[in-house]
Order: sequence, then structure tokens, then C-alpha cells
Amino acid sequence: MYKNLLTALLAVSFFGIVAWSPFGSKLTVKDGKASLPLSEVSDGQAHYFDFDAGGKKVKFFVVKSSDGTVRAAFDACDVCYPAKKGYAQQGDYMVCKNCGMKFHSSRINVVSGGCNPSPLNRTVDGDRLVFAVSDLAAGARYF
Repeated sequence: MYKNLLTALLAVSFFGIVAWSPFGSKLTVKDGKASLPLSEVSDGQAHYFDFDAGGKKVKFFVVKSSDGTVRAAFDACDVCYPAKKGYAQQGDYMVCKNCGMKFHSSRINVVSGGCNPSPLNRTVDGDRLVFAVSDLAAGARYF
């Protein structure tokens, strides 16, 4: 039931209506861009999202690191993505749930390759964190 509801909400989001993640943050998709309020992801905790890329669920997370930068990455890496386990937050680190490697949150979007969380381009526009839908869809290869 919840899967169908989430799928329906994400499908509707392509028409500019607000969608949500199961964790409460709102993701809005409109005019080739997806965005969310910075206020919802500025607490230092990792926030996880699903994005429907043509029937493929692309998972990503957003976290504000201790240096004050809001960062984003796919919930996968180049090495462990076949296991489809993603990352969990432990303090200021994101930890691969497959191999156990730890990555300081200030390195998200800075270091790529290997088991580092795969970077997701993002920009800040006023009070919103913005992603190109094409960048989100490019992450489908991990899922």
C-alpha cells in the first residue's frame, strides 16, 4: 500500500506538485529541476530520498556537514552498489552498509570513486537545494 502511494506521489511530482520522502522532507519537481527546502536538511542528519527515474527508484541522501556545507550523494557507490545497501550515518560519518568503510561527511561531493558515496550535483538557490532531474536520473545505473 505505501509503495503504491509513494509511486503515485512521485509520478504526480513530475507535474510540479510537491512529493515527499518517507522521512518527511518535501521534494518538488518542476521544469526539469527537483528541489527541497534547505531548512529541512540543515540539521546535520542524513535525509534520504527516492526519485522515480522512468520507473527506476533512484535513492540519494542529503546531509549538512560539520563545515556548514549541504552535500548530496546517491545512496550507492561504484564498488558496493550491486548489494543495494547504501549508507548509514554515524555521527559525522557516512558508513557503507555493505563493506563498513567510513567517509567523513565533509568529503561528500569532494571525493568520488571506490566506495565513496557517488556525488550528486546540487546548487543552492535562495532557501532551496536544487538538483537537475537529469543528474538524478543519471544515478539510475546504481539501482
